Amino acid sequence: MSVLQLARPEIVALAPYSSARMEARGGAIFLNANESPWPPPQDAGRGLNRYPEPQPDALLQRLARIYGVRSEQVLVGRGSDEAIDLLVRAFCRAGVDAVLISPPTFGMYAVCARTQGATVTEVPLRDDCLLDIDAVLAAVTPALKLVFVCSPNNPSGGLVPLAEIERLARALDGRALLIVDEAYIEYAEAISATTLLHRHENLGVLRTLSKAWALAGARIGALLAAPEIIALLRRIMPPYPLPTPSVQAALAALQPEAQALMGTRVAATLRERARVAAALAAMAGVRVVLPSRANFIAFRIDDAANHYTHLQANGVVLRDIGRYPHLAGYLRLSIGLPEENDRALALLARAKVSA
Repeated sequence: MSVLQLARPEIVALAPYSSARMEARGGAIFLNANESPWPPPQDAGRGLNRYPEPQPDALLQRLARIYGVRSEQVLVGRGSDEAIDLLVRAFCRAGVDAVLISPPTFGMYAVCARTQGATVTEVPLRDDCLLDIDAVLAAVTPALKLVFVCSPNNPSGGLVPLAEIERLARALDGRALLIVDEAYIEYAEAISATTLLHRHENLGVLRTLSKAWALAGARIGALLAAPEIIALLRRIMPPYPLPTPSVQAALAALQPEAQALMGTRVAATLRERARVAAALAAMAGVRVVLPSRANFIAFRIDDAANHYTHLQANGVVLRDIGRYPHLAGYLRLSIGLPEENDRALALLARAKVSA
């Protein structure tokens, strides 16, 4: 069967909006989009008076090379969030279809599903905060259209082995799409699920430039999937999702010399991750330090609320993740510069003494 048989039939039949920029290929004088012919002050040649390309070809080509896919397998949008929302809207009918998540995990999967009126099926992580593959498969129903797997997982940091991802994709073939969120994969020292795309048309992989590529403020993410899925989502995507400055920032960050710098910074983050994890494990009051394959560490500490408040009062902000299943009493520390990490560790030690 075609993977599009899983999509909403009215979306498959939808005539997409045709933007003015789609008509502009080869043009030199643009009189079709009701734009100002004058650039704004301080434009510096960026062409901000013109609408950007709906899917900038230069960016698609560069991401395709980096991720090892074809450009027609890439959809770029405003962070991974936009792709998550588009997937839910394209494949889930309100009040009929369902998505599956494994909490504790990234909250936008459930937010997008509930906004669309789709049912959210929850299969919690195991007590060790790893994915329960058998439980996920046991929860599959005819209503299920999307299965979201975050690997490395946010907020716990665990990685789903590639063999397990392929097992899921194979079991869900013809039944649901498997969407693997790899926002933190650059820190995992692991093979990406993109290597499986050529074998499983029901597999999609989310990537982002917000983390290792240091472009959180540019808001650029990508979905890598079968060309049919990419084409379908483009039908319902806003016509100009990426601002021109964001595209320019991304192209600069993806230059070869910038890629090398990114690799150096990732290596530094991994060294700091190991150092901070060891320091936390040796700290009085810290009960658990979860193994992490991301650029953060989740840890359980006595009187977590007091520690969180103490650090924030001293200008250091961690994330309180105690509301998540299995994570009562946990804080999450994003790996910063060495001096920032040292400050956080010192404050944690002092907060425990003063508690």
